[in-house]
Amino acid sequence: MIVSTDTPEISDVAKKYGAEVPFIRPAELAGAHSGIAAAVNHALRWLIENGSTPEYACLLLATAPLVRPETLRDALAQLEENPSKLFCFGVAAFKAPIQRAFKITQDGRIEMFHPEHFETRSQDLEPAYHDAAQFCWGRTDAFLTDAPVFSEHSIPYILPADQVQDIDTQEDWDMAEKMYRIGRDA
Repeated sequence: MIVSTDTPEISDVAKKYGAEVPFIRPAELAGAHSGIAAAVNHALRWLIENGSTPEYACLLLATAPLVRPETLRDALAQLEENPSKLFCFGVAAFKAPIQRAFKITQDGRIEMFHPEHFETRSQDLEPAYHDAAQFCWGRTDAFLTDAPVFSEHSIPYILPADQVQDIDTQEDWDMAEKMYRIGRDA
C-alpha cells in the first residue's frame, strides 16, 4: 500500500502501520481544496517513473474507516470480470427517497425539488445512490487520462448502510465510532 500525504506526521503514522510512503506530496497538491484526481495521478506517475506500472490502482480515502478488506477484494474482482469497464467504486443507497427532497429558501420557505412526488408513497419511488466516499478501483490508464468515474464506464459496488460513514465533521466521527463498535460486537 502506498500512502500519498503532504505531512511528515501522517507519513510517520502510515509507516508505523506498514504502509509505504515513498514521497511527500508536493505543496500544489496539498491544499484543502486540491483535487483528489491530481493526487492519484501524481502517485501513479511516481510509481511508473520508478519502475512499477500497476494494471489497477485503488484510491482508498482516509475518511472511510469502515471499509473492509474483503470489500476491496470483491470490488477489484468485479472490475477484473468486466474488461470494458474502467472503474468500480463503493456506493450506498440514500436512506430516504431523493424525489421527496426539499430545500429551505433564504426566506425560510420549503420548496420541493420534485413537487410531483409530494403524494407518492416512499416505497413507490425509485431507489437512488450516492458515492460512499470510501474507495475507487480503476485501471491505471483510466486514472491517468482523467476518464470520468461517474459514467457508463463504471461499476457500482453497493455497500450496506452499516458499512458507510464518510467523515467530514466531529458528528461524522462520533457516528463512525458507534458504527464500528456495533459492527465489532455483532
